[in-house]
Amino acid sequence: MANMQMNKTPMKEQDPNVRNANFLEVALGYTLDEAVNEAKRCIHCKNPACVTGCPVGIPIPDFLAKVAEGDIAAAYEILSNANALPAISGRVCPQENQCEGKCVRGIKGEPVAIGRVERFVADWAAEHGVSNLATAPANGHKVAVIGSGPAGLTCAGELARMGYAVSVFEAFHTPGGVLSYGIPEFRLPKAIVQREVDNLKKMGVDIELNMVIGKVLTITELFQRGYESVFIASGAGLPMFMKIPGESLVGVYSANEYLTRINLMKAYKPDAETPILHNKKVAVVGGGNVAMDAARCAKRLGAEVHIIYRRSEAELPARAEEVHHAKEEGIIFDLLTNPIAIEGDEQNHVKAITCIRMELGEPDESGRRRPVPVKGSEFETQVDAVIMALGTQANQMSYAGTPGLEKTRKGCVAADDHGCTSCPGIFAGGDAATGAATVILAMGAGKHAAKSIDAYIKQKG
Repeated sequence: MANMQMNKTPMKEQDPNVRNANFLEVALGYTLDEAVNEAKRCIHCKNPACVTGCPVGIPIPDFLAKVAEGDIAAAYEILSNANALPAISGRVCPQENQCEGKCVRGIKGEPVAIGRVERFVADWAAEHGVSNLATAPANGHKVAVIGSGPAGLTCAGELARMGYAVSVFEAFHTPGGVLSYGIPEFRLPKAIVQREVDNLKKMGVDIELNMVIGKVLTITELFQRGYESVFIASGAGLPMFMKIPGESLVGVYSANEYLTRINLMKAYKPDAETPILHNKKVAVVGGGNVAMDAARCAKRLGAEVHIIYRRSEAELPARAEEVHHAKEEGIIFDLLTNPIAIEGDEQNHVKAITCIRMELGEPDESGRRRPVPVKGSEFETQVDAVIMALGTQANQMSYAGTPGLEKTRKGCVAADDHGCTSCPGIFAGGDAATGAATVILAMGAGKHAAKSIDAYIKQKG
């Protein structure tokens, strides 16, 4: 019989006033009893809408049923057959807008905490030495994957299971892409990213670091080296700025740089080779998950942190959970506010940010009400750092100059829902193709591309 409690089984977290001064993981995870209790809340609908909401197609009721029975090893096998990175997606996937958003238990209460249970299963498997590394016999075909972010790792894992020899080319010295450089340790411990990468290596995936495709090798040269197909998953690493006065001042960061210094280079440690300033008062411009990550990092480095966002709280694009955690940790939200200039001192260091109040007008093309400046409402706030978290653009280096490869107006690779591009044998997914993929959407793109690559190579013979 299903557990009909109305609310999710709570998950323990670090106290906000403790965690806002450390980089340890905020959420502490379920115990076995808590995971079993939550899994029993699934009522096993005849037509499970949660599955349709999952970009990687996890058979959610099936793995929940095994957890409810206490058979975690069987649950992990089901989960890992569908998802190459369950410990990661269980932590950072926006379940509230996908699987949990379609859960019928959410109509008269809270949906089943699918992500929390997924995380528990993946962590339990690692702790108990349970793995799912089975692959088909080697089929003699080679595929290259550019980028080791969520799309690239997922595609590589899917192809390895099919028997392909897969080489992943990563520009940085550490694999993981945005999982390593973009998402803070307190949301996604890097040991977990490395654990998932190690599992792929055990499946035979070759990961080559410090390989900047487009500089060290071109896509054309990859084909010349015997790779029959190439999957472009190079991500969106180019930051965006507002083009307002003062953006060149010392103390203005892109969120990409700020987070990379902290997450990949461990700049928050006293002995870090790549240090970062411990500012007193920081303005973070933007309202997405990246803005929340940057703000929460700055808070942990000792600053008073303000998030400046031009719309109201209802329009914040960040996950509700991340906004909630940020508020708990003491982040200040300056909503309906927009920067118009950054002021500097005699040494060209940031000393203040000038903003204007906004009000919401008619809806724009996104469906959200358009922010409109309020005349005469300009004001100045003293800050010593500004972090721009306004989104990113595709980095075209890896595929620039590839003959016949079509690009979108924004410079992304033009690809369909299956990752197919204008060039035979070249596929693309994640931010390289869309310019705006979440981790789980990138994983879904990688999975679809793997199927397309398999079909292409089989058809080619």
